[in-house]
Amino acid sequence: MKDAGENITQIDQSRKLSDAIRDVKNAFADRDDVVVDMREAHRMRLDLLAAELASVFADVPTDMDSFDFAVSSGLQPRLWIDAVSHVAMGRDRRTYRFLKDTRIGRVVLAESTDMKVVADQVTRYVAERVVERQRMMEGGIEQAVAGLKRALVAEAEPPLHVAARSNGWSAFFSGLGLIAAGALVGLAISLVLFWDRIVAMKISF
Repeated sequence: MKDAGENITQIDQSRKLSDAIRDVKNAFADRDDVVVDMREAHRMRLDLLAAELASVFADVPTDMDSFDFAVSSGLQPRLWIDAVSHVAMGRDRRTYRFLKDTRIGRVVLAESTDMKVVADQVTRYVAERVVERQRMMEGGIEQAVAGLKRALVAEAEPPLHVAARSNGWSAFFSGLGLIAAGALVGLAISLVLFWDRIVAMKISF
């Protein structure tokens, strides 16, 4: 009787463990279903936002490859705008959050349950990036033109060593002119001072 009771107890315990394992598996499955449902709900809303922005994405210059415009998969789907900004859904599954990663951390550029509000902010962000790129390109062209002008001016002007050499010869000839002028003045003064003696010497001859 004792052995039979022990066997019954072991069977009951094994049954309880199997029931617990089944319950845990069911709980995990239910939770996975919730996670999948949340992910699908997030992705569906982000797909709607991407469709709303399709015309904006199409107008971006084709030579700009800094934008992504893609909905990523994963536990938390995201609509990527570029490498540092994206739109994700809030925990309530209804709030759109437009986020940007910066050096000081992640900042919220827009947050609303109204898809159009976030779409407008994304549109403005894209426009700002396009204008910034255009200004950088224009600035590069202006710098190139300025560099060409400087090169032309430098080519028209003589090199520094040639200019220095020319200035040296000019100073040399100017010095010779001053010495010659001084000698002539000294000669004239000598003639004036000694004119009487020169005349007397001629008479004596």
